[in-house]
Formats: sequence, structure tokens, C-alpha cells
Amino acid sequence: MPALPGLSPSADSAAPPDAFGDPYGPLRMRSAGGNWRGFYLGGQFSYSDANADFSNSTQAPIAYSLRGLTMESEFAPSNWPVLGTADHSAAGFGGFVGYNAEYLTPNAKIILGVEANYDQASLSLIAPNSPISRITPADSLGNTYLVNITGSGTVTDLNYGTLRARAGWDLGNFLPYAFTGFALGRANVNIAETTSGEQNPPAVGACSAAANPPCAPFSLSGTAGKDGEWLYGFTVGAGLDVALTPHVFLRGEYEYVQFQPIAGVALDINTVRAGAGIRF
Repeated sequence: MPALPGLSPSADSAAPPDAFGDPYGPLRMRSAGGNWRGFYLGGQFSYSDANADFSNSTQAPIAYSLRGLTMESEFAPSNWPVLGTADHSAAGFGGFVGYNAEYLTPNAKIILGVEANYDQASLSLIAPNSPISRITPADSLGNTYLVNITGSGTVTDLNYGTLRARAGWDLGNFLPYAFTGFALGRANVNIAETTSGEQNPPAVGACSAAANPPCAPFSLSGTAGKDGEWLYGFTVGAGLDVALTPHVFLRGEYEYVQFQPIAGVALDINTVRAGAGIRF
């Protein structure tokens, strides 16, 4: 407008380049996600599927029961599996708390953090029992054995928590992430077995010390595990946080946990979760 030179544009009054088009420019536009840095906490609902392999759980108590017999040293009845695998699924609930930091890249999009997560699932597993009855060949002393083994195994009130290291990619309102870490659980683990039979069982008739060779019945039992066992293992998984506001987000994730065998029982858990959290 040549008639009003005081209103003509100048270099000093021009808008900075890409001020409105570049979200990282001087007039940066922020999404609902804001930034993911800082502390956060939340709650969650879960659905877990636990699997327990009890096939080795009777090995130690049987070996201890038969430790003084040549039958164990030469035929190893303790290695005969009488318990199988069990599976149990259950809904649960829990919570999480953590801290995120941005890794310094040109766009500051890498998110690194640490998180503690707890799940109250109360999972319980009962082992199927397949009793075994076998007659051994003659041992080095010339004795044969009729061996009957039965047992029971349970893992009850299983709950656990994890401490994880997280890495994610800041996509504005979305934060996909992966994690790995340490798992700590607690459960009641109880294993019992009974080993009975006869030394030199007769081909016909009842077992008798007067038989030739003499027949001797036996019955032994053993246990393993206890209430309140601590479980140790690792966790891996992935998830997605979705910002609704600069301070509120929703979450969905999958987690796999594997524990070190306890009392001969191998345990692992697959869990899916949905939750919500608050950022500070």
C-alpha cells in the first residue's frame, strides 16, 4: 500500500520460515501427547494364561526316599514322570509407575525409561496325575522290584511383578514401546509323592517273608515346595500408549514372563493388559 508506507511489510515483521507448518519451528504446535518425559502412574486390567510343567517335580523327593536302595541307583525310578502339565487362565488387575526420558536425537523422538509393574492374578494350577506301576529287572544283587509311584502337585495364589527397562518412539499422541526386565513372583508350591511296592514280588500269591526269595513290601513318601515360595525370572513384551490429553493416556500391552524352575516346576505366563495412566 504505497499511500500508507508505515503498514508495508518489512523483513523484521515477516513470519519466521515454516513457523506454522513445522511442528518443531519457533511457533511449535503441540499435540495432545505434549511430550512423554517425566513421571507417570496408572492402573490396569489383565488377562493371563499360566502354564506349569510338573514332569520333573517328583524327581527330588523320590530320589531322596529311595536313596538307600540299589533300585534307585540302577533303575532310577525318580526319573519316571508321574505328573504332567497344567494350564490356567484368569483375569486380574494391577498398577504401574515409571519415568521416561527423551534421548537427544535431532527430533528428540527416542524415549527411554524404567517402569515397575504389578499384577494381582491369583493364578492356580493343578497337575494331572498318571500313576506308574512297573516291575524292574533283577538288580546287581539279584532282587527284582514291583514299584508303584503316584503323586500330586499344585501351584496356587500365583501373583507377580516386574521391573522393566523400556524403549519407545515418540509419534506425538502415540508411543509404541518394547521392554525387558526382571520378574519377581510369589506362590504356594506343593509337591507330594508316594512310592510303594514289593521287593522280589511273588509270581502268584501274596507277598511273604517266607517266600523264596523273601518278599518285602515297602512304602515311602516325600514332599517338595512350600507355601509362599519366591519365584525369579525375566520378562519381555511390547505395548502402545495413546495420549488423550497432555496428562492422560491409555495403554495396551502384551507381556511374557518365565520363571526359574521352583521345586522342579517350570512356570511361564502370557498376559495381555489394558490400562490408563496420568503423566506429571
